[in-house]
Amino acid sequence: MSLETKPGSYPLTLDGISATGSQNSFRKNFTVGHAKYPVIQLTVSKQFTEPSPEQLQVIKEDQDLKHKAFSVTTPEREWSGKFAPPVDAPTSDVFGTRRVFNGATKSVHQGLDYRVGTGTPVAAVNSGTVILARPLYFEGNCVVLDHGQGLLSLYLHLSEIKVKEGERVTRGQLLGLSGATGRATGPHLHTAVRWQGVYLNPAALLSLRLPESQAKNLAPPQ
Repeated sequence: MSLETKPGSYPLTLDGISATGSQNSFRKNFTVGHAKYPVIQLTVSKQFTEPSPEQLQVIKEDQDLKHKAFSVTTPEREWSGKFAPPVDAPTSDVFGTRRVFNGATKSVHQGLDYRVGTGTPVAAVNSGTVILARPLYFEGNCVVLDHGQGLLSLYLHLSEIKVKEGERVTRGQLLGLSGATGRATGPHLHTAVRWQGVYLNPAALLSLRLPESQAKNLAPPQ
């Protein structure tokens, strides 16, 4: 569920066809309750809380770029098997934290932060196609992977980008090096997961046990 989901009861319906061709259905109601998230105070450069007109134009261009990239995703599944953490390190901030920058609430944390120093290798959580690989105003050096079926993963604040837009990657492949570019208070990796236009908790995706696909076309071209 997203952070915007209101408490209540929601139906979940899944319909599919097995490898043998049989129809399978699953239906269940889920209850969503209230949740309390931490609030943290952060201090950043004034340009990230009071941007100039010129900086606002850059921010607007970034928003348009992201909207365009996020609106076109691969309908076929590219991911296969379990999603792996992008780095081998503990998390330093969780999904849902209310962030107060320079005394004003500016955002809700819609990902996971990993406590890593500058230059730590950052790996793809699963197979996919690079749809963004460039510097952005708030995100810093940023890589976004399209895993197919509306599922994206994002990697922010990198010191270096090691892939190009349009490139196919596999789980564990190097995407870049961690850093502190963009709106960051220090070196770390911010990873986010977006599914069909909604940001979800990456920790939930990383905990799922998923089967490896038998499709032969998942491997990147040689």
